[in-house]
Amino acid sequence: MLYPRIIPCLLVHNKGLVKTTKFKDPKYVGDPINAVKIFNEKEVDELIVIDIDASRIGKEPDYKMIENLAVECRMPFCYGGGIKTISQAQRIFSLGVEKIAVSSIAIENPPIISEMAKCFGNQSVVVVIDIKKKILGSKYEAFIHNATKPTGIDPIKFAVEMEKLGAGEIVINSIDQDGVMKGYDLDLINKIREVTSIPITVLGGAGTLNDIGNIIEQFGIIGIAAGSLFVFKGKYRAVLINYPTTIEKNALIQKHFIGKY
Repeated sequence: MLYPRIIPCLLVHNKGLVKTTKFKDPKYVGDPINAVKIFNEKEVDELIVIDIDASRIGKEPDYKMIENLAVECRMPFCYGGGIKTISQAQRIFSLGVEKIAVSSIAIENPPIISEMAKCFGNQSVVVVIDIKKKILGSKYEAFIHNATKPTGIDPIKFAVEMEKLGAGEIVINSIDQDGVMKGYDLDLINKIREVTSIPITVLGGAGTLNDIGNIIEQFGIIGIAAGSLFVFKGKYRAVLINYPTTIEKNALIQKHFIGKY
C-alpha cells in the first residue's frame, strides 16, 4: 500500500545549506553533506535538494556537489537547480540522482518536459511551480528564477499542461508560505489536486507535525515537504536538523491516513 511521503527540502546557496523566508534573506544553517548524513540516520522517506542560485544567474548545475550528495544519500534523492538541457539532466542522473526537479525551463520551454519524460521516464521528471497569490482577489501566479520574475501564468492551468506533457510529479511551492511556519496553503493545494492526477508534493508553510497531519488527512497519498521544520527547533529557531521518529511518523499515518483512505 502506498503511504504519504514526508520529505525534507534543502536549499543550497553559495554551496551552503540555507533557509529563506518568502524566498528572501537566505540564512546559513550548515553544510549540506552533514545534513544528508543526519537524515540518513533518521531514515527519511525522500530528500529534495534545490540550488536556489543556479537558474537565477544562469549557471551550470554544480555536478561535484550533486555527486557528493548522491554518494552520501541513502534515500531517494531529487535534485533541482540550473537544469536546462537533456544532456545536463543525463549527467545528473549518471551521478546517482533518482529524480530531477525543473522549474524555470518548464515555463520557458515546455516541450522539454516531454523530451525528458521520454528519455528518463515520467517518474523521474518533477516540475516545481513557485506560486504567489495575487494581491487582489483569490487567483495565483507562477514565478521563476527564485521568485524574482513573475510570468503571468496561472499555476493551476500550468499544472494541467505539465501533466499532459509527461511530468511525473508536481511540487507546489508556495512563495507566500515559505519559511513562515504557519501552515500550508490548503486552497492552493486543493485547486491543483482537483485538476491533476499525477503525484503532488506540497512545500511551504510547515511549522509543526500537526500541519503535516492536516495535509495527510485532507489529501491522503501526497508528498509533504518542509524546510524550516526540519532544520530549526523551538520558538527561537535554533538550528537543529530533525525529522519525525519512526514512532512519531507511524502515529501520524495511523491518526490521519489509515482507515480514512
